Amino acid sequence: MKDLNGKVCVITGAGGGLGRELAMACARRRMKLVLADVEAGNLETTRTLIQQELPGTYIVTQQVDVSKFEQVATLAQLAVQRCGGVHLLFNNAGVGVTAPIWENTVSDWHWVTNVNLYGVAWGVKAFTPIMLDQGEGHIVNIASAAGWMYSAGSGIYNATKAAVVALSESLANDLKMANSAVGVSVLSPAFFPTGIIETERNRPAEFADAAADSEMKRQYEECVRRAVEAGKISAREIAEITLKGVEENRFYLFPHAWVPGVIALRSKQAQEGMTAFNPQS
Repeated sequence: MKDLNGKVCVITGAGGGLGRELAMACARRRMKLVLADVEAGNLETTRTLIQQELPGTYIVTQQVDVSKFEQVATLAQLAVQRCGGVHLLFNNAGVGVTAPIWENTVSDWHWVTNVNLYGVAWGVKAFTPIMLDQGEGHIVNIASAAGWMYSAGSGIYNATKAAVVALSESLANDLKMANSAVGVSVLSPAFFPTGIIETERNRPAEFADAAADSEMKRQYEECVRRAVEAGKISAREIAEITLKGVEENRFYLFPHAWVPGVIALRSKQAQEGMTAFNPQS
């Protein structure tokens, strides 16, 4: 989708981090914005920041829990009603937990899977038919380098992001079989400064049973925090890389250039078949 000027984009998780920067990048391309987040206050902050930099940008906001299909479907209806269609969708909302995988609770599994996997699935289900009817559109699913290589301490997150890669490849192949012009990209960044380490504040009460504190859990949390804070590429840079990928109709988007090389090493070790690949080794 080379010309984004005047087109409509929908972004989940737009209240901060990468979602906010994606919104800014789309606004700079003079797109109409439909922004969603579970935190209404942060969503309004995003709106204010965009309007300060780019007055006149058309913005619609909606508080949405992407784990609820009905809310995502309502967001799709809102976009069509207010903007006449949807041309670009970013399934961006995500959360994470850290702990040895045997210490993760059932609630940990439900919460992270509901947001990271079902949130993407519901976006695909709600918005793809709109794009098919239009005869154009592009869907960007936010995975992670963790969808390709699986460090200790983030088992649930890793599993959900690997599933997003699989879902995205499946979607792209389904669309090819349908002879559709709708495009797909899967974005797989490594660590970068973002609010993913603070997502516990949005954990629903029904899934409040988190993994108990332990020495291993504390070590994992500290490792993730340091890695996020030390990220060399900013959310704004990743957003620009992503939009350029959409404009070039690229499927695999790796903002961190070293990630494909590590994936190749993983493939080589898989062929040898002796031990699980460890990206931290």
